[in-house]
Amino acid sequence: LNSMYFGVLSVGADVTGGFLAMKFIQASKSHISLIFKDFHADFLRRAEGDVHFICEDGSAIKDLIKVAEETGERQNLPVHITAKVPSISPEPVAKFILTLSIKKKTK
Repeated sequence: LNSMYFGVLSVGADVTGGFLAMKFIQASKSHISLIFKDFHADFLRRAEGDVHFICEDGSAIKDLIKVAEETGERQNLPVHITAKVPSISPEPVAKFILTLSIKKKTK
């Protein structure tokens, strides 16, 4: 079909949210574990070009990590990621919601 397969789009969303969270976790210097506990995807049109993955939840993720550090309890946040092919259209080709689940590790 000359387009990016939905599995690869899903991995792109996972990596986008995961890298953003890991950036803040590493900056925190805390031992925090990260998982995505669920995954929702809406595939809207074929991705027939270079896909850009966008997540604008950085501030909320940073705040979530701070709460996990302070409380030591598991914290969850739905992270929204949009996939676009800017060379074709400003409209999204897919939208994702992954629930980020983090917890400070106890030694």
